[in-house]
Amino acid sequence: MNLLRTRIHHLIDQLADEDVPTTWEVVHNLYCDFSMLKAIEETKRSQQPWDILTQDEAIRQLMYWGSET
Repeated sequence: MNLLRTRIHHLIDQLADEDVPTTWEVVHNLYCDFSMLKAIEETKRSQQPWDILTQDEAIRQLMYWGSET
């Protein structure tokens, strides 16, 4: 893991200042997608047939997860 951390820091150091906001947006979107994927996978492991959300409940849950980042 330390090797990957070092590589990431090296890549960040190579970015031009004007590229940082765009890069951050891409990384943040990937992080959000990854977080959502993990949540979906966890739900699939723990979901029971009677665990069903209405559309409104699902949207509220997604809004809550989106506000955590």
